[in-house]
Amino acid sequence: MTVMRFDPFRELDRVTERLASTALQGMPAEAFRRGDEVFILLDVPGVAEDDIALTVERNVVNVAASRMSPRQEGDQVLVDERPHGQFARQFILGDNLDTARMSADYDRGVLTLTVPVAEQSKPRQIKIGEGGQRTIDLNAEKEPAHSGGSPS
Repeated sequence: MTVMRFDPFRELDRVTERLASTALQGMPAEAFRRGDEVFILLDVPGVAEDDIALTVERNVVNVAASRMSPRQEGDQVLVDERPHGQFARQFILGDNLDTARMSADYDRGVLTLTVPVAEQSKPRQIKIGEGGQRTIDLNAEKEPAHSGGSPS
């Protein structure tokens, strides 16, 4: 059975693309903010949940995953366009995000990281006059400076 005809130039292009590509090929990402949360979605089809490692240190998120080929010794390869092996991504998050409350879900080959915006970074309204009893008299005259002599 022939799936496709062998084209040496096309095969050379594929090999060149693989060598030039990075791990992004195996784990494309999308990130967006919705309200008070930031979502990072990573495509990791064919990867078991147990084969994904997620670590956070300060504001750096590291995601590692592995996808091994299901081929066995003696299999005849007809087409091999799926990336296999170890994949890694790193995201540096802003200080305005609360990585301590970050969560992760995995469904149908998509890893979703949810990072809440830190409370201190959320917009808030400040009412005038509720800052305490301190008032500043902007019209008060400054005391004259002494010129260094003794008072007469």
